Amino acid sequence: MKRILAYTAAQLMVVAAAREIADGEVVFVGMRLPLLGFLLAKSSHAPNAVGVYELGVVRDAVAPAPILTMGDLPNLYRPLWLADTADVMGLLQNGSVDVSFIGGAQIDRFGNLNTSYIGGATAPETRLPGSGGACDLACLAKRHIIIMAHERRRFVPRVDYITSPGYGNGPDWRRAAGLPRGGPSAVITTLGIFRFDRSTGEMVLASLHPGGSVDEVQANTGWPLRVSSNIDQTPAPAVHELDAIKRFDPHGYWTG
Repeated sequence: MKRILAYTAAQLMVVAAAREIADGEVVFVGMRLPLLGFLLAKSSHAPNAVGVYELGVVRDAVAPAPILTMGDLPNLYRPLWLADTADVMGLLQNGSVDVSFIGGAQIDRFGNLNTSYIGGATAPETRLPGSGGACDLACLAKRHIIIMAHERRRFVPRVDYITSPGYGNGPDWRRAAGLPRGGPSAVITTLGIFRFDRSTGEMVLASLHPGGSVDEVQANTGWPLRVSSNIDQTPAPAVHELDAIKRFDPHGYWTG
């Protein structure tokens, strides 16, 4: 009997994140869905990928037991390198990191992210956590992937503050700002997947998640949507992908 697959939006985003990782790449992992995405890639199509964790852990093997955070004890068991944050940030600085994952409270059409404040700088409406290491990831990895919920209040014409730079205001902005490499390559949301037009630096809707529509994405986007001429449907998770996610997140803490 054919198994009927049911999955959550979070599980689909994890699968989409995993598919962005190529075998052998060095991945600055991050937390929550990106962490699961790395574990899924590592256990399926990218067995030789290496995970770099901000607290100072570098792993070339999947942790022997499920973990909720990068600091859980199974993630510290027999790592490739157990160092500190300064050491792993040095891997970013010397260009060793192929891809990183970050998110934000706001994003604009050039992929700039805001995690600093909402509203004006002198009297902000809401203060946000700030950069942490996100700006470093956006500036120094060879590319970065953004994962976030797709809501109109988050997808704004221009972010209130650029905490983590995308393409600034156009394709030449990063070079003019002195950034040596990188830039966002994809934005994975609860509604679809965006890529970037390198000639303009703008986000383009490349893939719709199953059951979604362009009109729904536009209704939740604060600028006129650009849509790929050959837009795809995001492939649904396969049985082995869902089984792996449930193995890594057995109680649905991040994906339930």
